[in-house]
Amino acid sequence: MRYDAGEVITAMITPFKEDLSIDYQGLEKLVNHLINTGTDAILVAGTTGETPTLTHEEEDKLFDFVKQTVAGRVKIIMGAGSNCTETAVESSKKARKAGADAILTVVPYYNKPSQKGMYEHFSSIAKAVDLPIILYNIPGRTGVNMQPATIAKLAKEYKNIVAVKQSNGDLDLISDIKSLCPEDFTIYSGDDSLTLPMLSLGAHGVISVASHIQGKKVKQMVQAYKKGNIEEALKLHLHLYPLFRKLFMAPNPVPVKAALAHAGIINEYVRKPLVVLDEEEKKELYSVLNKYE
Repeated sequence: MRYDAGEVITAMITPFKEDLSIDYQGLEKLVNHLINTGTDAILVAGTTGETPTLTHEEEDKLFDFVKQTVAGRVKIIMGAGSNCTETAVESSKKARKAGADAILTVVPYYNKPSQKGMYEHFSSIAKAVDLPIILYNIPGRTGVNMQPATIAKLAKEYKNIVAVKQSNGDLDLISDIKSLCPEDFTIYSGDDSLTLPMLSLGAHGVISVASHIQGKKVKQMVQAYKKGNIEEALKLHLHLYPLFRKLFMAPNPVPVKAALAHAGIINEYVRKPLVVLDEEEKKELYSVLNKYE
């Protein structure tokens, strides 16, 4: 049976106060905003959540708070990746114990493992937990690309490796993954601007950043395509495309935090080495945001 965490999973930002501690009041407001605007599942402690600057203790508290706030209304996926296999295994076990519905685990970054090394890494995680596992392939951040054959081998050998978040602009790789993996293996777009073309190649949905701002429209686009309303899906894609692009005008999640602050939902604070947008950049972002509802 195909794993389904929903069609729109939001890779949620982590709101901070001015002193850069986690803003739990803002987080509660954000979670409810996401649920009310089309999010089917929330990804906690992904890269968009600034995990490189969160402590493990903060990640644990963050997950517990989100779980309490969600109260069963949507699924919660925990980011549990690391470039250390032992750490990734322990993080996955903690996510299981905390009550995550699934985990997202990234290709090891910086140490640039071989395909065999990736296979061994994810095999260790799959053997350690019985949670659904979503692989995360993002070569722009990790420095290496997990090949479709490696994804397929893992999907065939481990029943709990059920999906991949594919953040790679080479759409031929989606065709390869569909051809090589089991029929019920789930593909999620990891780039908002590529969601529509990836749907045409068999993706199920998107792990989105733009859903923070235009979740209902993102959901409508996915559903329109699946209902066969291709022209409507394209119309929505083109409507959202300027937003998709502008939310990556600076390192993620800096622009989306600025957009949420502009909407009065959370503050824009980010932890160094990220820095907030300057006034000219904000003006550029707002000129796009103001075209939407």
